[in-house]
Amino acid sequence: MFKTNTTLRKWHVIGFFWIVIVGSLLHFTYEWSGKMPIVGYFSAVNESLWEHLKLGYFSLTFFMLIDYWVLRNKTTGYFAAKAAGIVSMNLLIVLVNFIYETVVEKPNPIFHIALFVVGAFICQYVSIKVMRSPVRNRLNYIGLLVYIALGLLHIVLTPFQMGKEAFKLIYTIGRFN
Repeated sequence: MFKTNTTLRKWHVIGFFWIVIVGSLLHFTYEWSGKMPIVGYFSAVNESLWEHLKLGYFSLTFFMLIDYWVLRNKTTGYFAAKAAGIVSMNLLIVLVNFIYETVVEKPNPIFHIALFVVGAFICQYVSIKVMRSPVRNRLNYIGLLVYIALGLLHIVLTPFQMGKEAFKLIYTIGRFN
């Protein structure tokens, strides 16, 4: 169980703002880099929903490089919390986006930005709830494996996105004209 709630709360609030700001910047870094393939592995390479999920994952991952050193000895479920948070964020974004796109039938950038912000909040909310709970070592290791697997999935599938419109189908499911 987490030992100091103030520290936990502070780092999750900072993490929320980090995810929103860094995730938003990652939306443009591939273009800003002149479409360098290495940058495409952690940035959006097109406007598909799949690529937007990468923004949340990699902004959280970059933040974890910092907050892990502060929080690792203060909770029994660091990796389980981060995995649960990012999976919750991705599920929310995918489900709400599918419903929205099915009903409205045309993308709205303001909606997508707001959905990303709400997703970042859900990610941090779920993470703090898990960190405040006692988590068995095995579950924490499973969380680490899930988190790594999700990252590898993003990395392995990214080359299929560069120069193509792969996964555009994911973004348009439910809209058959």
